[in-house]
Amino acid sequence: MRLPLLALLARGPAHGYELKQDLEQLLGSAYPQPNVGQIYVTLGRLEKSGLIEGEDVEQSSRPNKKVYHLTDAGREALSAWFEETEDEPRVRDEFFMKLALAPRNHLADPIALINKQRRQYLTTMRNLSKLAAAEDRDNRIAHLLIEGAMLHLQADLDWLERCQEELEELE
Repeated sequence: MRLPLLALLARGPAHGYELKQDLEQLLGSAYPQPNVGQIYVTLGRLEKSGLIEGEDVEQSSRPNKKVYHLTDAGREALSAWFEETEDEPRVRDEFFMKLALAPRNHLADPIALINKQRRQYLTTMRNLSKLAAAEDRDNRIAHLLIEGAMLHLQADLDWLERCQEELEELE
């Protein structure tokens, strides 16, 4: 959450609730929505680390609000983040660990595990399809997020099929 908040603040000063609304509008309902408390805690940490600065702004009919802006150190951290690539292979997959250990300890049937996981992926795929249909057509970012999740799920379903074929050959 830290770096996405910095990226939003790169456009200009904002307070926590505005940042929450910006994230919701940008990502749509497919992305888990952060609560405003989480955003303010993160903003406090970013301020302590010198990546942003906050300024209290008086309001006549409401309590003061704190508006945050990016510091030079925040801009540097943000630039470094955009330069990084994501290279996390999914070798630490919890499901695969269960699948690998099931035949060794006879606590679970590997094929039953695969079938259960397949049903979960298919349920998630149906839910994402419903979400895509309900999402605002103009929010292309949200639709790309949903499409990416569905493509990952399809790859996971294909991989489950491959696992099942391998396990059946071992029997």
